[in-house]
Amino acid sequence: MKTFFVLLMLFAAWALPAHAEEEACDMLFVQDAKTMVFDGTQLTLKEANPNIIFFCDRPVRTAGHLTLDAFMKLVTEGENNFKENPPNAAISVFDGTKGVIEAVVGLPERPVLKGKDLVFAVKVIEGELPAEGGPVVMFIDPIGRPLSPGSIAGVHRRHRRRAIMRH
Repeated sequence: MKTFFVLLMLFAAWALPAHAEEEACDMLFVQDAKTMVFDGTQLTLKEANPNIIFFCDRPVRTAGHLTLDAFMKLVTEGENNFKENPPNAAISVFDGTKGVIEAVVGLPERPVLKGKDLVFAVKVIEGELPAEGGPVVMFIDPIGRPLSPGSIAGVHRRHRRRAIMRH
């Protein structure tokens, strides 16, 4: 997982054009946490990373990070917020006995920050989430975008269908 974040930051340094701040983009978000708990309707990311990584591919290529406070403000204000336009997310959870467990979920409500934990109301669209698991990474689609073929969750879904499974 650390390799992914190092590569993402290297990409950000390479790909950020001088005019990036002048153009809007549909930000995709990456949130990780040490562990997770799922009760059937709420996903709790325990000891969530205090920084959420974002990236855009078009119209500009850019990446960076937001504090949890900035992310919470972003998802509650304006027309593209969780309540008005709920996003989807692809979730990967490491489970010591089963390996990596993957699921695609809808996020019908904005998350709630409880201490160091980030709590999401979720509706499972595909796959299943364990009751608890180890390190977790959540790839959140641009807010207000459907589970389209070009979305992170859509690409995640296609990749899983096309992947060659090796044991």
